[in-house]
Amino acid sequence: MSLGKAVRRLVKPARGLLASSEPALTRSYAAVAEAKAVLEHELDSIRAAGTWKAERIITSKQGPQISVEGSRGSMLNFCANNYLGLSSHPEVVQAGIDALKTHGAGLSSVRFICGTQNLHKILEQKLAEFHEREDCILYASCFDANAGLFEVLLGPDDAVLSDELNHASIIDGIRLCRAKRLRYKHMDLSDLEVKLKEAQSSRMRLVVTDGVFSMDGDVAPLRGICDLAERYGAMVFIDECHATGFLGPRGRGTDELLGVTDRVQIVNSTLGKALGGAAGGYTVGPKPLIDLLRQRSRPYLFSNALPPPVVGCATRAVELLLASNEIAQSMTAKTMRFRNKMTQAGFTIAGSSHPICPVMLGDARLASLMADDMLKHGIYVIGFSYPVVPKGKARIRVQISAAHTDDDIDHCVDAFIQTGRKHGVVS
Repeated sequence: MSLGKAVRRLVKPARGLLASSEPALTRSYAAVAEAKAVLEHELDSIRAAGTWKAERIITSKQGPQISVEGSRGSMLNFCANNYLGLSSHPEVVQAGIDALKTHGAGLSSVRFICGTQNLHKILEQKLAEFHEREDCILYASCFDANAGLFEVLLGPDDAVLSDELNHASIIDGIRLCRAKRLRYKHMDLSDLEVKLKEAQSSRMRLVVTDGVFSMDGDVAPLRGICDLAERYGAMVFIDECHATGFLGPRGRGTDELLGVTDRVQIVNSTLGKALGGAAGGYTVGPKPLIDLLRQRSRPYLFSNALPPPVVGCATRAVELLLASNEIAQSMTAKTMRFRNKMTQAGFTIAGSSHPICPVMLGDARLASLMADDMLKHGIYVIGFSYPVVPKGKARIRVQISAAHTDDDIDHCVDAFIQTGRKHGVVS
């Protein structure tokens, strides 16, 4: 056989193979194009509704004053969860540097394989001490802590009773469990009692609530919740992300603030807000529960251990709070200064005395425009709209930090008044 015939024999089936694959490739390209069209339509609808969430780029460390790409000079930041100003505290930063040097950048492992260092155990011990609970387990985030708890604790014979405005991570975590799910009206003790009566045939009952609801800054009625839980044989869980470190006389959280520390069985919280602001979450509670979570909680078992620098920063933040309540106590006066001045100016501020101070505006586009105008006055705030908050309840969520001075707060109020007058919100 000549070389030419041999080549033609090989090429012919190859051409057939390519020809037969053309329809499949065409269908694949069509599927991608169709998906892109669907996505673009969804994105256009978000823009049209005025709920598009642009990400401003910060070019400095987190703090009361920050630098923002595209803006001249420093900005006063009034929308961080940096409640105690510890994100850039020199001792917290140095602790992260020290941990980086002694324990490395990361573990490249989950905890049960080769991802548990002495640093992790020290932090867990200090967090358990801080919350006055038996034990603690660390997660990559509090979202993971909420995702990993309910599936392990509750089975099909149990019931979970959840506030209708609980954080998305709580809602998603509850969806993963097989327990009977009962949702009660927001902070409505009468409705909670109805649901508890409905759940009496269940083996275990768990009432689940945010300690502080992050969009409105309202505090859960924990005394009443605990009273009902005890009357109907239920346990109580609280998510303390927006309370740990600064609520209560010693900053222990909502349960300390309301005097129910010994009546709340399980607490989830975060290292990503008041406690240094880096990353990480945790569960504190009875030791048998923590032991079981280490064995079965999927986010814990299948996620890398927290990096040593993050652990080092958080540990120092907790140590500072264990040593003194001075920072936590400074929050009240600053918060009320802002709330009182804004109310006197004619703004509607949701919540009561929490550092989360939502400036209620209603319209999503108005919230976005006012936030942009505030930036021109040197104030960094963000408009919140659907789906983060319900439709018709758009707002600018201001957050007060212990690192803000009285002058910072007064400047922010003055900027709101000028911007509010421009948009007809106040006269």
